[in-house]
Parts: sequence; C-alpha cells; structure tokens
Amino acid sequence: MSGTAGSQAAARLLAQAAAHSAHNYHPLPVVISSAEGSWVTDVDGRRYLDLLAAYSAINFGHRHPRLVAAAQRQLERVTLVSRAFEHDQFGPFCAELAALAGLEMVLPMNTGAEAVETAIKTARKWGYQVKGVPDGEAVIIVFDGNFHGRTTTIISFSTDEESRAGFGPYTPGFRIVPYGDLQALADAMDDRVVGVLVEPIQGEAGVRVPPAGFLVGVRDICTARGALMIADEIQSGLGRTGTTFACEHEDVVPDMYLLGKALGGGIVPVSAVVSSSEILGVFRPGQHGSTFGGNPLACAVAREVIAMLATGEYQERSAKLGAHLHDRLLALPESAVRQVRGRGLWAGIEFTSLNGRAVCERLAERGVLAKDTHDTTIRLAPPLVITEADLDWALDQVEEIVR
Repeated sequence: MSGTAGSQAAARLLAQAAAHSAHNYHPLPVVISSAEGSWVTDVDGRRYLDLLAAYSAINFGHRHPRLVAAAQRQLERVTLVSRAFEHDQFGPFCAELAALAGLEMVLPMNTGAEAVETAIKTARKWGYQVKGVPDGEAVIIVFDGNFHGRTTTIISFSTDEESRAGFGPYTPGFRIVPYGDLQALADAMDDRVVGVLVEPIQGEAGVRVPPAGFLVGVRDICTARGALMIADEIQSGLGRTGTTFACEHEDVVPDMYLLGKALGGGIVPVSAVVSSSEILGVFRPGQHGSTFGGNPLACAVAREVIAMLATGEYQERSAKLGAHLHDRLLALPESAVRQVRGRGLWAGIEFTSLNGRAVCERLAERGVLAKDTHDTTIRLAPPLVITEADLDWALDQVEEIVR
C-alpha cells in the first residue's frame, strides 16, 4: 500500500506543466492517471490513498458507479442547452435539492466561487428591495480566516494576504469580524447589514470549528437584526461532517445554503444557492445567469448525488468513521501535535514544529495523499466511502511520521 513520488515519467509531465501552465499552484509531485474509490494511481502504476478527496468534491469516492452511470446516461441524451431553453433534468434537480435542504428554491451555478458571488448579489438585491437599505449602501459581514473563493470581489474580504495582496483595488461593502466572536458580530450589526456570510467550519484556515453555540448565535443575531444568514457549506456540506449540512450540528437553518464541490460527484462542476422563494424571488429574467449553470449533465449527476444522500448512509459513515478518525488523531503525542480540529471525516492537524508541506511529502512517499495549509497544519478529508481498514492504514502512516 505504498507509493513513491518523483519517477522519470512523472518528472517529464511535471516539467511540461511547469513550462506551459501558470504557477498558481504548488502541487505535490504526484502525477495521477487513474482512480477508483479512495485510491488513485500515478503514471507509473504506484497507488496512493486519497485523504484529500479534492477538498470534499470527491465525497463519494473516485468514479462512483452510480454517479458514472448517471453521467453516461445523460451523455447519450443531451449535455447542454443553456438556460435559453428548459430541459427535463432541471426542474427535478431544483425540486430535489430544495427538499434536501428543507427550503424552496434553487439558483444553480458551476463553481463554489460563483455560488458565493450569487449569494452576495442576492443579499444585496434583497436588502434594497425587501429590507429597504438605500441603494449602494448594503453591507455584508464576513469572518477573519475565511475562504470563499478567489474572484476579485471575494478576495476583497479575505484576511489571507497571499490570496489578496497585489489584486486591488478591492470591492467595498464588507465588514470583517473575528470568527467565533458573537459579541463582535453583534457590535458590527447596523441597519445597512443585509447578510452574514459564514463557514460553519473554516476549511482552508485549517478545519477551524467555532465555539459551541456560535451558529445558533449567528442565527439569532441575523433574525433579530433583519439580516440574512448565509452558510457557505461548499466544503462542509453534503455529508462531510456526519450530517447533510454542518449547520445541523446546532439545529440551525440558514436563510441561504451555498453548495458545490461534492454536488457534482467529482465528475462535473455544480454549485447552487438554496434559499426561500422570498429571497431568491428578487431576481427577474436577465439579472443573473450562467451558460453552463444548471446544464443537463450537471443536473443528472447532482440528482444522483441527492438521491444517495437521501438514504442517510453516507452521513452515517462519516459520523462513525469520523469518530474513529478523531479518536486516533487525539492519541498522537502532544509534543508533536498542538491541536486536532474537525468534525466527521474532516480533520486539521496542527503540529508544534513540523512543517505541513514536509509532512505531506513524507506521507506521499508512504502512499498517502494529504494537503498542508498555513505552514504547520495538514488537512485530512477522506472520501466517505473509505474502509475502516484503509483509514487505519493511512493513520498508521501519519502516526509513524509524527512519532
């Protein structure tokens, strides 16, 4: 069950990528050519256990048979018509996703960043039309450590200088408060605030879980001040934390869910804003859209994802295996591990002194793929289909490196 990065075949492909692609990523030197379930195989036939799952886009594993079959069926019929016309997958997709979220209406897009941009536009338009905020004065509150995407508007309210620096001028209309601090949020509220954009768990920040009661408090403050609670569940949603949505851990229903990644089954990019008819009803034809948003192929795959989640099987697996994952991680020596954070099959391991990138490189040499963030932290997000035996083997590799 081991792999070694850096073969001659991989080196040739890595050199080609380095010569002809922008250097906006610094991937591990592993060149994957095939995948199935929780495992990927590189160009030389070496296998690796995937503990990143494409930042939760591969929640159901690589090439899940049900999802591949749904895609193949739709590929043989129609893949794109644009929203200039209706198609037979669109209405069912919207209805089924709304039902899964317990809400009424869906606005589909493609990427997570597009869903966030759509939510920003929705909240502002709702604020002007429904709340009565003067035109051009809407404010959206966000939290430090956030990661919602990389568009110019989104990086305008990032506190990560690596993502933000050098891309100004920045979009106004946002107010940043400390993550987990309800008093700071309450103090920042005024009549111009139309929405509060929050990650129930901050993934890119190192799988930061807020204090107990934080989401309830955000919900209460938004309700009291007439602002929309917007939950970015693009990484945390769709089974990752042991529930369909991470907000469920505090029995909170936001005004808007932002979904993506796993919604496309690891096959096609699919994202969506899910909300009430009152909120999404502010849009009129021509005011927002996407050529590929809600396309037949995406809807067909996403409908199968929704059907799989409706059984509760994957949420249960995440909760059960997640408890085992965290039990083992919490047993790592305190001399090497400062903190273990997370929920379900999602964990951030912050080391006392080990470099996260170096740990991920050593794990890759042992056949395990993970991702570092913020120097001394690595993130683990195995596919929800991983077996307990494979998970234990991967954790054995982590333990051997840490000890």
